[in-house]
Amino acid sequence: MTPSDTSPEEASGGPERIAKRLARAGLCSRRDAERWIAEGRVAVNGAVLTTPAVVVGPGDKIVVDGKPLPEMEPTRLWRYHKPDGLVTSARDEKGRQTVFDTLPADLPRVVSVGRLDLTTEGLLLLTNDGELARFLELPSTGWARRYRVRVNGIADPARLAGLSRGVTIDGVQYGPIEALLDRQQGSNAWLTITLREGKNREVRNVMESLGLTVNRLIRVAYGPFQLGKLERGEVEEVPRRVLRDQVAKFFSDRGDEPVKPNTGTAKAKPQPKPHAKPRTPASGPAKGPAAGGGSRGRHETRRR
Repeated sequence: MTPSDTSPEEASGGPERIAKRLARAGLCSRRDAERWIAEGRVAVNGAVLTTPAVVVGPGDKIVVDGKPLPEMEPTRLWRYHKPDGLVTSARDEKGRQTVFDTLPADLPRVVSVGRLDLTTEGLLLLTNDGELARFLELPSTGWARRYRVRVNGIADPARLAGLSRGVTIDGVQYGPIEALLDRQQGSNAWLTITLREGKNREVRNVMESLGLTVNRLIRVAYGPFQLGKLERGEVEEVPRRVLRDQVAKFFSDRGDEPVKPNTGTAKAKPQPKPHAKPRTPASGPAKGPAAGGGSRGRHETRRR
């Protein structure tokens, strides 16, 4: 049996593009899947693929790097409190520790929803479904990312308000940003910043354009999902009902919904603390049911 070259739209049910199938299995993003295929890492029914323009069905045998593709699992989502000092990728060419090195051993393969910089901490969403990760990252999804930001410098409320019109820095256009001054403490200030695009180093670059240097950056919310009371390194699964309600369009468009029960909160491997961290100010966004605030607890993949 060989994979069909028929498009998924011509079939009702199982057949789907090979890149999408790999993404849904939580191995990687769809874009990474296409790269893996070009590198000759993917085979279907014994034949190494040379193009991602292939559709596979339930009976096809898919092998990645010599290993059978894991069985499809129901879509799940976790909130993770990323400490600073970890790279958000499966591997790092500089040998630095990654997020996926520290996750609990009982977590399945997961990919991150977007990235957080090495020194950025706070909420990072993880999922076993690369298609869900892609959906949540798209600007068209319209979800806001909210940060608590400590900057060095004197923050001007008027200039912060001007960011709501968007700004261009070194030829890069950044969309509207809501930036509020919470309080000035000597030469440092705490801000709450909300944006919807999440371009690379967006908060740091925009603050630098105002003469402010970011010395602490904490993501506290991604859409309806909030950091809540998760401690550094903790992971907590988003309840099935909340996931279904918050991304109903995703499941409706795909014709399925998550059905896996939660595993609760898990704590990642303890991280060394090279220096003491100041506590985050208590003020912050209100915690809703999507945050799981009342309980404690890649952009690649995590392999077990």
